[in-house]
Amino acid sequence: MSRIPPIVYEWTDDGHMVPLPFFRKRCDETFVVGEHYRLDARASDDTQTRNHQFAVIRDAWLNLPEHLAAIYPSPEHLRKRALIEAGFYHEEIIDTGSKAGALRVSSYVRHKDDFALVIVRGPLVVIRTAKSQSRAAMDKAELQKSKTAILDILAKLIGTDARTLAANTEAA
Repeated sequence: MSRIPPIVYEWTDDGHMVPLPFFRKRCDETFVVGEHYRLDARASDDTQTRNHQFAVIRDAWLNLPEHLAAIYPSPEHLRKRALIEAGFYHEEIIDTGSKAGALRVSSYVRHKDDFALVIVRGPLVVIRTAKSQSRAAMDKAELQKSKTAILDILAKLIGTDARTLAANTEAA
């Protein structure tokens, strides 16, 4: 049998593997009704990229120097701060009218959003929140760009390079 290019399917609630609309014509041209075919299920490339990223973040978090452990109490704190540091963030600036007002607002925001980076500049409060890396929010290219930037930041934090960090996680 000749090699069939990959086809993406959806597993439905009623127990059927249904090709996504884009692949329907190829299925009609390739398969014969009533014949049996072996389906080789694999995670999509971006799922593998996402899973690898989360594994690397966890490894980096476990290897943080002691003085940074309190700043990043979880791998998610580390990931979101690295996203912000890499420039993948949403920013909101609030002019409170006074330094005292800015301190009050910043205290409230820090309490409300554990992951936000909150900066007080005189009467201004700058709030940075990490961009989502969900499929809906980032395409494959932007995900890869953010992942590369995050790995560079994490590697510097733990005193290694991104290639070594990524390779050590793959080997584990």
